[in-house]
Amino acid sequence: MLAEIDSSRDEMIRTTVDMISIPALAPVNGGDGEGRKADYLMTRTDGFDSVQRMDVPDTTDPSVMRSNIVARKNGKKKGTLWFVAHMDVVPTGDPDLWDTPPFEPVVRDGRIYGRGTEDDGQSVISSMFACRPYLDQELEGMSLGVAWVADEETSSVCGIQYLIDQGVFSEDDVIIVPDYCTKDGSMVDVAEKHILWLRFSIEGRTTHASTPDKGINAYKVSTLLLMDLIESFDSRFDDSNAMYLPNKSTFEPTKRISTVDNVNTIPGYDEFCMDIRLNPEYDPDLVIRMAEEMASVYSESTGAKISVDVIQMAKAGRPSSVDSIGYRAFSESIEQIMGRRPEPVGIAGGTCSNFFRMKGLDAYAWQTGDGALHAPNEYLVIDNLVNDTKVFATLIHKLCQ
Repeated sequence: MLAEIDSSRDEMIRTTVDMISIPALAPVNGGDGEGRKADYLMTRTDGFDSVQRMDVPDTTDPSVMRSNIVARKNGKKKGTLWFVAHMDVVPTGDPDLWDTPPFEPVVRDGRIYGRGTEDDGQSVISSMFACRPYLDQELEGMSLGVAWVADEETSSVCGIQYLIDQGVFSEDDVIIVPDYCTKDGSMVDVAEKHILWLRFSIEGRTTHASTPDKGINAYKVSTLLLMDLIESFDSRFDDSNAMYLPNKSTFEPTKRISTVDNVNTIPGYDEFCMDIRLNPEYDPDLVIRMAEEMASVYSESTGAKISVDVIQMAKAGRPSSVDSIGYRAFSESIEQIMGRRPEPVGIAGGTCSNFFRMKGLDAYAWQTGDGALHAPNEYLVIDNLVNDTKVFATLIHKLCQ
């Protein structure tokens, strides 16, 4: 089986290049969804006993269908070993920062460059080729399944959340999410923090910069508010949790709009966003209430109108068990191929695995990678792609064969 994977290396590269050439952006990011990529991947599902394509109207643009593929090879025992990977990608950003066009993949120096290579093309291809040696065999153990899903980079409402709500998965399943990565594969994501995205909108009053007393400087108010928020959040939610990386909750200002085009105008409107990764012992609703209370205080003291909106909130599910048959088999498979037993950890990032945990199902996120995701000149390391495939194929052998 491992030799067959080694012999498939060139085909894995070609398949990755073909797939990455197809953009899969959400409508809110200027794209038309995963439809064309799903069309291509549907041609790579021969050998499964059942293949289902589940298209869901996008929540922001119902004319765009978000595509999911669920394929299963039947086994003789209860439960399914699932590999869950997402097809959609993030926007490319400034094209001048790329050495090569983002959707014209380049193979160079043991890497494949292109948007969506490491996140999450590597996972789609590794799960595809890990299953392949078993699709012409009778499975004496669990069934074997892949779920290539939509919408992970925005909300997952049209992707993994939809599939879970449709009853695709059960408590008898073992669920692997090849997404969270380390260079040496030494960590498995078994828990995740709460994710909270907040937008603060500050409406003041525009005036000439020489007469600031006649206006309300929204930029000035927002800056003072932001600094107070960071200091107050860091002080109030300061507990450490050794299970998570990083150990403490984080409160980061991220997106901010442009204010005015000229230097001598007091801006009458400003807006900024915060990305908050909260340790699970805290309630995200407490953060929201604290933000609203501080916004109200600043509104009263400055005369500006300030609103706080929740862009996204994903509460952390319970940690996945590290005593389950699935985790033990997965840990052993990683050690067998990578040469070391991995450590179970909690992470601040969000993957599909947390949606399973929120429903009381265990899920484990793991792959190897350099962490080039979301960056210009994103790439995957071909050796990582091959080794991941071997790890997953070894797990299939343990649980399905």
